[in-house]
Amino acid sequence: MILDLSIPGQLITAFAPDMLLMGGAMILLLWSAWRPESEALQRNIGIASIILCVTVGVTIAYYVARGDSSGVGVIAVDNFRWTADIVFLIATIGTIALSMDYNAREGITAPESHVLVLFATSGMMTMAAARDLMIVFLGVEIMSVAVYVLAGLDRRSEKSAEAALKYFLLGAFSTGFLLYGIALVYGAAGTTNLSLIGERVGQPGIAGSAMLIVGIALLLIGFGFKVALAPFHMWAPDVYEGAPTPITAYMAAAVKAAAFAVFLRVWLEAFATASDAWHGPVWWLAVVTMAAGNIIALAQKNIKRMLAYSSIAHAGYILVAVAIGTPAASAAFMFYLLAYTMATLGAFGVIVALERRGGGQLQIEDYAGLWTVRPWLAAAMAVFMLALLGFPIFGGIGFFAKYWIIQSALQAPAPQTLLAVVLVLTSVVSAGYYLHVVMVMFMRPRSEGAVAVPPIGGWTRFVIAASAILIVALGILPNSVARWTQRSGNRPPVATAPVAAALPANSTVR
Repeated sequence: MILDLSIPGQLITAFAPDMLLMGGAMILLLWSAWRPESEALQRNIGIASIILCVTVGVTIAYYVARGDSSGVGVIAVDNFRWTADIVFLIATIGTIALSMDYNAREGITAPESHVLVLFATSGMMTMAAARDLMIVFLGVEIMSVAVYVLAGLDRRSEKSAEAALKYFLLGAFSTGFLLYGIALVYGAAGTTNLSLIGERVGQPGIAGSAMLIVGIALLLIGFGFKVALAPFHMWAPDVYEGAPTPITAYMAAAVKAAAFAVFLRVWLEAFATASDAWHGPVWWLAVVTMAAGNIIALAQKNIKRMLAYSSIAHAGYILVAVAIGTPAASAAFMFYLLAYTMATLGAFGVIVALERRGGGQLQIEDYAGLWTVRPWLAAAMAVFMLALLGFPIFGGIGFFAKYWIIQSALQAPAPQTLLAVVLVLTSVVSAGYYLHVVMVMFMRPRSEGAVAVPPIGGWTRFVIAASAILIVALGILPNSVARWTQRSGNRPPVATAPVAAALPANSTVR
């Protein structure tokens, strides 16, 4: 079925999964407000939130089978949107599951925490669907406001309050760049619709106009803050360290995935014909981000800060797909987001399992000898570190994610060989800190005064085990997930891109 987005009823139908999540979140908000705070209530709201996410996932599966949209609309109905939504929902389910155990341990009884995660996810889904710059802004703000509050969820922690304040101030600062960029692009193109902008920026008198170029530059800065590209990354380490650990996982996985999804759609649908204006800056941002994230991560002793800089490095890897700008890069981009999301959730799940009340046990050296007391936990953490590294055995899905981005770079109409070389070299640097964690767990003895590993909650065990099993299984048999992410590249968000295979020609999808 082809949806005609010029008809209000069919436009609402196309937006149904997003509205289902928003409506469900509002009902859960009323439920949480009418009952006194308690551990039982926050757990019940969490379970209901997970059920709602599964329901939305089933709804999306139905919409995938319905077809596409016709005409120029303000939202997209394509495989790229649905694939991104599934990634967001996976991250949301993992975050809420970790939060239920974490909140119980830390004495956080506010059930609204789970509802805020749902609202943030609804903003992400709006961002992935947006084909108009005003809808982009709406989705960004729905997501951002909820995440600002989530970062300061632990009101008894000074670090959490500091994280929320820094995130809010710099987030508002980046929003100013984003809005000013939208205004200038509108002034140059006369529209905020991405498809129409894509048609008009190639016209004489618009393509090289100063207003358009400055608008693109300001949008790039705004998105750079949102995805923590160097040198716009200064907020990420402090916010990731101070926020509650499950929320840190959510920011590192889902928030970054959503910001990149809308970044890719805006850049390649609206500005594909103006690539001369932005390709150079994006290329250098990717190089600087990959180098800075990996080099600074080598010096980190706190595991949350190390993973924060690691996420900055991964932002550089993902930006390579934006710089390539082909359908193959679009599919590789989505595969990478899925692999990165699962590995990040699992790694932070292990941190939640080992963390002491009040934020203890966050130094990498606290993991010494973990193999001798919790062998399954150490093995799972090793899988996550190897997946983030891109090791081709246990971290196979991470390996294929990087491999397909590299192949996309090499097989682009204008091959990005140097960018692929930088990606490989900086990935080698990342072995210094990923393998250091593995070495500490397996090769250093447990100190005599080490604190005993606390009991691990059932939901946390579920997230760790599910993430590890999926990473290993999909690393061994990546074709199953490759076929899924390939569909996001078959109809890419690139209005003017040449037709190409969704995955590199020498990759196998059966």
